[in-house]
Amino acid sequence: MNNPMVSNMVISLGAMQVARKIPFDDPQTLLYVRIAYVATQVITLLVYYYTASKIRAKKDMTTLKFVEPAGPLTGEPDKVITTTVRDYDLDQVSKLVRSTYMAVLMMGFMHLYLKFTQPLFVQALMGLKSLYEAKPVQIHVFGKEPSGDLQRPFKAAAGMFGPTNDVKTDKASIEEAEKAAREAASKKDD
Repeated sequence: MNNPMVSNMVISLGAMQVARKIPFDDPQTLLYVRIAYVATQVITLLVYYYTASKIRAKKDMTTLKFVEPAGPLTGEPDKVITTTVRDYDLDQVSKLVRSTYMAVLMMGFMHLYLKFTQPLFVQALMGLKSLYEAKPVQIHVFGKEPSGDLQRPFKAAAGMFGPTNDVKTDKASIEEAEKAAREAASKKDD
């Protein structure tokens, strides 16, 4: 499936149907589901750290310049980002690691405090799916070429209600954003 949101929903709904048939009242079954969830999260983090080490080893210092759109409600101008492929990829892996930690914290709260058990099973599957779909992992671990959907800067996945603001890499957009930033800086000085 091309849209990760749709495939996430399909997998979640399918996993919830399977989870209904799992006897979570049985302590042995619950232990196995907990072990599967923790193992999935550990594998995910280990692969992300391995990916970061591969990125550091490649030392790709190719310059990457793009325009990052400002938030729709901030009223700020778009921001020009100049970085290297290495730093960009490391930043993307860092975001993936942080999102994994946040998911573990949320799941810990839901399972330990609210006593939900089915989400453990669902999130174990979703963790593996998100690991497989992670763009830095596809490039640096699976050896895919950074072109198309994997071209840097990575395009944001479309949301439930359509596409999101994407980064711009064309020369005209970069020059326009740089000009807007210079004008904003000169207005501050006045």
